[in-house]
Amino acid sequence: MLHDFPMAIRYLPAVPIEGHESSRSGGPDHPMRIATRRAAGLEPGGWTGELRDHVAEFFDGLADEWHTRVSPQRTAVVVDALTRGLDASTTPRGLAVEIGSGIGTYSALLAKRFGTVVAIDLSLAMLQRAPARPAHRVQADGAMLPLRDASASAAVLINAFLFPAEVERVLSPDGVLIWVNSSGVHTPIHLSPDDLLAGLPGAWTGVASQAGEGTWCVLRRMT
Repeated sequence: MLHDFPMAIRYLPAVPIEGHESSRSGGPDHPMRIATRRAAGLEPGGWTGELRDHVAEFFDGLADEWHTRVSPQRTAVVVDALTRGLDASTTPRGLAVEIGSGIGTYSALLAKRFGTVVAIDLSLAMLQRAPARPAHRVQADGAMLPLRDASASAAVLINAFLFPAEVERVLSPDGVLIWVNSSGVHTPIHLSPDDLLAGLPGAWTGVASQAGEGTWCVLRRMT
């Protein structure tokens, strides 16, 4: 996608996270990496009904053991993104939509930063294993979010698929996109900051960094 405006990402120094190890489970040929790039419009094929059903089945099958992937180190990657990636004085604190929320591991962290958290996942099995609070849990396709235009202060994607046009639609003009890959380039659902800029409509800028083996990026529209 070509953009008419200059865009820039400022890279912050990496921070260590003791004991954090990459899962090393993802690579360019991983089926979820291919699906990620298709969903983001970076590869041909797009987000079809067949692909959606395949992704839902894939994550339904992992729901029973997903809790084994939770660790303090992975949580620390998310905390770093929320701490260094967000400017507390300028980031709105309204509604955060957590896309691909899974079993709700990070919803409580988001609830400390935003007034309301709506946690959305395609997999019903994942949602059934998530706590009832503090987020409002909704089964939905990230390509068709059940939110009004410009209603979200933040779109949070932690190891989750990016649907660029839909994220752009639901974010308020001063809203932020928070993207986290807890195993960096080895995360199956991985996009680089340059990929994010290439996929998103319009002009964006922001900050990015590495925390342990994870990576994150926080973007805002340019005005």
